[in-house]
Amino acid sequence: MATYPTKRLRRLRYNPLVRDMVRETILSKNDLIYPLFVVPGKSVKNEVRSMPGVYQMSIDVVVQECKEVAALGIPAVILFGIPDHKDEVGSGAYDPNGIIQQAVRAIKAEVKNLLVITDVCLCEYTSHGHCGVLQGENILNDETVSLLAKEAVS
Repeated sequence: MATYPTKRLRRLRYNPLVRDMVRETILSKNDLIYPLFVVPGKSVKNEVRSMPGVYQMSIDVVVQECKEVAALGIPAVILFGIPDHKDEVGSGAYDPNGIIQQAVRAIKAEVKNLLVITDVCLCEYTSHGHCGVLQGENILNDETVSLLAKEAVS
């Protein structure tokens, strides 16, 4: 009676670093990023109908939500701005007093142990809804990249 397999290779189990690298996927709260949609106003919390349980919130409500997120041990949030003004070049995206810029400052002032990520895109800030500067039906890449860079550091 033969036993199968006659030799068991353990090369992927021998070293703990290799073992960690080839292990099954492990998902924990440390891997989570909590999305937040920020709108102008005070004490605003409106459910997004197409995404039950997801809300558009004013900065004051977002700060409280971030405190709860941090208390749960979730390490990061990502902010998506919903501005009240839109234009052809998405100027609200890189305005020093824009909705996201204000939200970042407010969160960082109140919640120290939370990574704050911002969406770098123009689509929500442009009157036409595209992610770039338009000329006719074409997106002007160089001009768009310049504005995205301004947004990223604002």
